[in-house]
Amino acid sequence: MPSQYPEPFRRSPYNPAWNLIVIVGLLWSIQIVNVGLFDGRLLLHGIYPRQLDELQGVLWAPFLHGNFGHLLANTLPLITLGGLIMLGKAADFWAVTVISALISGLGTWLIGAPNSVHIGASGVVFGYFGYLLLRGYFERSAFSITASMLVILFYGSFLWGVLPNQPGVSWEGHLFGFLGGCLAARLLSRPPH
Repeated sequence: MPSQYPEPFRRSPYNPAWNLIVIVGLLWSIQIVNVGLFDGRLLLHGIYPRQLDELQGVLWAPFLHGNFGHLLANTLPLITLGGLIMLGKAADFWAVTVISALISGLGTWLIGAPNSVHIGASGVVFGYFGYLLLRGYFERSAFSITASMLVILFYGSFLWGVLPNQPGVSWEGHLFGFLGGCLAARLLSRPPH
């Protein structure tokens, strides 16, 4: 018997959590391959500020990590913050991910320290953080305000990460990722009625 509902409203066996599982699995696979097969040489594909011939690093940097500790430090907030976004719409999750990664990468490329290379998914993590913080402000729904409060409670110390206070940490990537997440919150939020 055919479904009485139009195609977009039929139940799907697809679980949006697979988005996060695939991303985390991809990040860990790339790290294992980089260490095991390439002896870390994939890190040469990161962001080199203001070098036009290295602009493609904006695309590759979020997938590259200096070591397993660096990747592990990004994995838990990626899962928790990304999971909170995923409770909304999967399309929003992907939009926030892309906007945060691109703005983080381009901002880092523009203002990063000369003779440095920037890698890691933390720009995306900070984008998730910014998105979740400001979504409550823009949407003013009970869910989005609650999510914003939980993010402040558990991840509020992330705000220190956008300041140049730790040598060897790309505060530029954090700052622009956060700004990308804020922009995504503005673009994707459904204002209150």
